[in-house]
Amino acid sequence: MSSEQNPTQNDGATDVTEAGDGTAGARPRRLTYAAALSALEGIALLVGGVWILVLGLTGAPDDRQQAVTGGVTLVVLALLPLLAARGLLLRRGWSRGPAVITQIMALPVAYNLLKADSMAIPGGIALAVVAVASLVLLVNPATTRALGIKGPGRTE
Repeated sequence: MSSEQNPTQNDGATDVTEAGDGTAGARPRRLTYAAALSALEGIALLVGGVWILVLGLTGAPDDRQQAVTGGVTLVVLALLPLLAARGLLLRRGWSRGPAVITQIMALPVAYNLLKADSMAIPGGIALAVVAVASLVLLVNPATTRALGIKGPGRTE
């Protein structure tokens, strides 16, 4: 059977996507998973920020200005992982940097949540697992190749 008669097989390791220039390419599943985890973190930050903002405006916080500032800060911080997730899905090389930075910033937050004597401990565990898993996915060689990132001194 010729290659024209034999349909292309997808072994499950990659998602066939349309590249920005109109050519078909393969996006590693690791890249898709990293984008999903980054988007999940961005959505969590956005929901938390809106929640704090609404409570600060409608409730009776100790310091309304501090509550509003905290809510707006979380909403603005949510943009970083959300933009990184979109860039990862579109296989943009620039998107790995913001995604990695987001995960590195999440690790100290997870550590502080784990040190708390409250219901925040499960949140700290979840955040730590997501951050470490995302970092592993983002530095994977298949992800790096799919994003077109070359190491230092590599010209090929």
